[in-house]
Amino acid sequence: MTLSLADQINHLLPQTQCTKCGYPACQDYASAIASEQALHNQCPPGGEDGIKKIALLLNKQVLPLNPNNGTEKPRTVAYIEEAICIGCTLCIQACPVDAIMGANKQIHTVIPDLCTGCDLCVAPCPVDCISMEPIENTQTGWQTWTQQQADHAKQRYQQRQQRLIREKRENEERLLAKAHEKLKLINAEVVTTPTEMNELERKKQVIANAILRAQNKK
Repeated sequence: MTLSLADQINHLLPQTQCTKCGYPACQDYASAIASEQALHNQCPPGGEDGIKKIALLLNKQVLPLNPNNGTEKPRTVAYIEEAICIGCTLCIQACPVDAIMGANKQIHTVIPDLCTGCDLCVAPCPVDCISMEPIENTQTGWQTWTQQQADHAKQRYQQRQQRLIREKRENEERLLAKAHEKLKLINAEVVTTPTEMNELERKKQVIANAILRAQNKK
């Protein structure tokens, strides 16, 4: 199967999903480059090497990294100071590749091998217990981000997106079921006065509107 130009460009991106390029995900940035809505020098994690690869693919000039998007830096991973962590889960919600383990009101921890270094978890933390720490290999110097790691990160990102869509759909279905059950209970109410009748009809209309909104989202 022949890949689209956007998919070919996306394959050359580091898949950190860091949004520093100005787009919500690597695939969105790749699509913008392919449609000539963005230049190919907006990815700090990909750095000079990434710019060269995309320029070669597009047969375009190699540009310097746009400083408005950041600077090329050694690879880092997130570190959570567990003694300060309050278990709010905001970092878990922010991580685009599900590299943080934890639950509500429980200590969170980063899985270093899965962390892309995007630093999206840092800003939401209300107690500033997350820092980005450099990774250093004593044999080769600063550890590089390999194609295998990029492919794995992309897979985890896609799996997370599918999970979020599934969870949203399941939650909407639960709410819809509750609304139908509530409507049944309201319909079973016995009223004897005009005031009670008006209130009953009002409640019916509120629930009916909620059901209609939920059905329209499908």
